[in-house]
Amino acid sequence: MFLLFTIWRIVDIVITLIAPHIIPYLGFFPYKDLLVQYHLPDFLSHLASFDGVHYTQIADNGYAEHEQAFFPLYPLLIKGLTFITQNRLVSGLIISNVAFLFGIMIFFKYLSLIGVENPGIPSGADPPIRRGAPTGKDSRQNLSMIVIFLLLFPTSFFFGAVYTEGLFFFLFIASLYFLKKKNYWVAGIFAGLSSATRLMGIFLIIPFLVSFLTDKSFNLKRYMVRVGHYLFLIFSPLIGFIMYSGYLWKTTGDPLYFFNAQPSFGANRSTHLILLPQVLYRYIKIFITASWNFQYFTSLIEFVLFGFIFVVLIFDLMKFIKFTEKWKLKIGNYDRFTLNLFSFINLLLPTLTGTFSSIPRYALMSVSMFLYLGEIRNAAFRTGILISFFILHAVLLGFFIQGYFVG
Repeated sequence: MFLLFTIWRIVDIVITLIAPHIIPYLGFFPYKDLLVQYHLPDFLSHLASFDGVHYTQIADNGYAEHEQAFFPLYPLLIKGLTFITQNRLVSGLIISNVAFLFGIMIFFKYLSLIGVENPGIPSGADPPIRRGAPTGKDSRQNLSMIVIFLLLFPTSFFFGAVYTEGLFFFLFIASLYFLKKKNYWVAGIFAGLSSATRLMGIFLIIPFLVSFLTDKSFNLKRYMVRVGHYLFLIFSPLIGFIMYSGYLWKTTGDPLYFFNAQPSFGANRSTHLILLPQVLYRYIKIFITASWNFQYFTSLIEFVLFGFIFVVLIFDLMKFIKFTEKWKLKIGNYDRFTLNLFSFINLLLPTLTGTFSSIPRYALMSVSMFLYLGEIRNAAFRTGILISFFILHAVLLGFFIQGYFVG
């Protein structure tokens, strides 16, 4: 995994060095002039464009007006590490990249625990021996392919930028890994930290609940005296979120101000819930009536990636659920099932604000998509997707480095 990570970083650095010679700089986002104070080369400082600037400023000055939209753990870690680095942007880059490196290492181990090598087999069960079934070296190649899809995804560069993606991925995967290992206290700590990093962390309650409900060794009568202990573990994914909401209630009078502040950042987000059909209609209308410009291109990418991921998640879900003759739902792999539910929520939740804006970035946590793609047996089809991912990755990274909003 370290080799794949290193290659990924080198390729992205090469793209960021070439981009300024091809794409003119735009950089219209707020506080762009503050990037100069970090005295880093452009290809590094521009990794803090848009939201990244807010994280470094929160780390230095605390929350300014409307910045409560950004959850606190990442800027707190930046502030802590800056005592050593003396540079907030450097701190953010270190945290993101080191966290993501550990994240993909744990991700690789987690995949082997949940039976990815033999899709459709309940985790923990002995898979049937069948001709062509991946074993040994082939299994490792299948797991590596899933990670390669993750690294080549069009917006995976956000994992190494001054954004929460790298940190959240690590916390998210670590909580699932230790949950699967039944190290519940450690899993609960990581889950609580994840919801202090991003709102999506609260939905880790889904795999936590399913894990306890399907654990055959769990006996409610035996552990009744420790019911408080188990309730704490089950609801640990909510701890970080509850603490931050309490802080917002005390400082702003609105425990949901992280959501209500969203429209201030100009992404056409609504604080009123808007259903998916309405969002689809809006985008179709944009494609018919809007003029051809970079915003049109961005909207098209958002729309296409959303549709692609949504379809892939449906196909992935169909691999692990089926209905019996009496129309009873049968789930073949609860780990994959709950991961798929989390992935769907991760994809659909942002659309309730009325836009697909940032979906290409948010989709990075819909990890079931990468599992499904990595398990594709048709080499030509799989290669075609990887090449498409890489081309779009290079294009979007180049524009992002040059100050264009791509997610």
